[in-house]
Amino acid sequence: MAEEILIDGSAGEGGGQILRTALTLSLLTGTPFCMTNIRARRPNPGLRNQHLQCLRAAAAISRGKMDGATLGSPVVRFKPGKVRQGIYKFEIGTAGSVGLLLHTLYLPLALQAGGSELVLRGGTHVPWSPSYAFLEDGWLYFLKRLGFRIFLQLKRPGFFPRGGGEVWVGIRPAGELMPLHLSHRGEVLRIAARSVHWGMGTDFGERQAKTARAFLAEEEYGLKFEDEERESASPGGAFSLVGFFENGRCCYTALSQRGKSPESVASEACMRFLAFLQTGKSVDEYTADQILLPLALAEGESEFTTVKVTRHLLTNRDTICRFLPVGIAIEGELGEEGRVRIRGRRRGRPPRFSLA
Repeated sequence: MAEEILIDGSAGEGGGQILRTALTLSLLTGTPFCMTNIRARRPNPGLRNQHLQCLRAAAAISRGKMDGATLGSPVVRFKPGKVRQGIYKFEIGTAGSVGLLLHTLYLPLALQAGGSELVLRGGTHVPWSPSYAFLEDGWLYFLKRLGFRIFLQLKRPGFFPRGGGEVWVGIRPAGELMPLHLSHRGEVLRIAARSVHWGMGTDFGERQAKTARAFLAEEEYGLKFEDEERESASPGGAFSLVGFFENGRCCYTALSQRGKSPESVASEACMRFLAFLQTGKSVDEYTADQILLPLALAEGESEFTTVKVTRHLLTNRDTICRFLPVGIAIEGELGEEGRVRIRGRRRGRPPRFSLA
């Protein structure tokens, strides 16, 4: 067992991402860690329920040990065991994000010799986290290009505040992890939009479709629109816009909330999507930090451009480099466009980096 790593949870972005990345890397390398000052600068510092569930899930798939795993705890210790493939069910119990829980678990499970299945229950379309649409239409595209074999199915949407959504995840053993070269995304091939909602009125999706068509009227691409009314534990809605490119993909989403019209929801996603198109960059600001860790495990060098250098991106780089012998260079100022270069694992080194 490697020596315990001490991590300041208030550094950089200072949120739950540091904990999730540290848990994944701990499972991959067999390295224990102690994290202090967890979410210290947040209005409600310490572990919240969704962070607690990430800890418990990481312990469950590896029979790991943890100390300080209680609501509000500012300090936690985690000592991983050996990751085991299998069938797992995890329930967050609130509208906490199932997408962020998935981000914690998929890599260690995908690098096992056999497949796994996950049933994740919680929030699927909630603020400050990747929505299910983003996972399915954006994030998953890049993982498959790297060599992962992951399958998603939305069984039931879960909107804020009650959550109650369910996502099924199939994880097959990953092949050789390939580097990614995305200096240019290429031309737009097509654009698709989707509205998922429950209890928001019969014309909710129609009004969003009309708004999206108005925003994209000057574009030369036909807009394919899907309108899904799916039963959920609480009313809510989400609108997503997906761009398919010759050498890439992007997905921008927006969520409904009290006092926000369907048109406003669609407008928000469309404006962010069109802003992305104008930059010419290959990767959106959310995908950038989420593909950093799997690229660090790929053999060789990867490179991509992004529309924005975020604190999440910088913090994820710093956390990864605490655990793995890789090089990550990020060009560009915080909040501006940037370029990311990753020098991944050396040729012949096993992708698990296992020290256990």
